[in-house]
Amino acid sequence: MFIGIDHGTTAIRFASEDKYFKISRKDAVYFELSDLEEICSVDDIEGFSVCYSMGDGISEITNIRDVKNRGVITREGAGEHIGGGTRVYDEIYKSGIPAIVIPGIHRNSPTDPRFKVYSHQTSPEKLGIAYEVMQKLGDDFIVSDVSSNTVSLLVSEGKITGAFDACVFAPGRKHGAIDVDGIRKIDYGEWTANEAFMHAGVDENLPESDRLSALAMFSAMECASLGLLNKNAKIALAGSAAPLIASEVSGLLGVDVLVYDEWCASVGLFKIARDVFSGKSSILGLDVRL
Repeated sequence: MFIGIDHGTTAIRFASEDKYFKISRKDAVYFELSDLEEICSVDDIEGFSVCYSMGDGISEITNIRDVKNRGVITREGAGEHIGGGTRVYDEIYKSGIPAIVIPGIHRNSPTDPRFKVYSHQTSPEKLGIAYEVMQKLGDDFIVSDVSSNTVSLLVSEGKITGAFDACVFAPGRKHGAIDVDGIRKIDYGEWTANEAFMHAGVDENLPESDRLSALAMFSAMECASLGLLNKNAKIALAGSAAPLIASEVSGLLGVDVLVYDEWCASVGLFKIARDVFSGKSSILGLDVRL
């Protein structure tokens, strides 16, 4: 039995082949390995795939025993720091059960070099989403994950080409790119840069009647822009807002879109663990180092 672990913005999700379990990031500070009895007996677990924060300290899928600082450069940066993800990572490490750590996509990743104008393109759990989407859409696709954040990525010929992270382009419900008002508040000392990022989503800046339409528009714009690099790429949506905006995104792009639910990342991460521990040496163009 293999388990994929999605370290999301609001919750940590665990998936095996056919069972799922999630806890809020706040509750995850009390996580024990025995909590996974919700999925299977701990004795039956053969391996994990683990995500942690931005994953910018590694660029390969790496044995957890060979990862320093949980695979990140620093815990400081964009996003809310609660401690649940740290607890889950450390409990998995201490268990001694084989585990791989999934990297984020950043300047040291094997993507189109033009994307490297940005230091960070996407966090590790989005690779789980991409791997799951690839099972249905094949080797050429764009997936936009829309929830608290909006992150979109392009896969061409089965390899990650590049991605737009949440702080670069499209807003999500809670977070987004820092605009002029945010810059002013940072300069005035009213907010830190991270606080500006966390106040840039549609929920805080638009009336409720406009929020979903804005999410749809910007998600479609990210998909359209990534499509410039692959005219044959099919389109998928994931994340909690995906079913709510799918029809509008489809209309804006003039194509059908495949919709996934909140379990897409953890299920894809389960499949990465299963395939890596079965001997696969490359996932989405990323090398495996066991």
